[in-house]
Amino acid sequence: MIMTKFAIFAAALGLTASSALAGGYVAPVVDVEPVVVEERPASTNAGLVVPALLLLGVIAAVASDDDDDDS
Repeated sequence: MIMTKFAIFAAALGLTASSALAGGYVAPVVDVEPVVVEERPASTNAGLVVPALLLLGVIAAVASDDDDDDS
């Protein structure tokens, strides 16, 4: 009876030990896909908007300047 319990215990220990030690830790491999950034071509007149607005502001300031001494 004791021999049967020992044999069952040894078999259970042997089955669990072999599966527990079957291989070591392997770090997971993560495949990183490159990020593709689509660049739109710059419009040809995008750099002219700010200078054109500044020029219009200067023209408006000069046109509204009133230096007449009517009094």
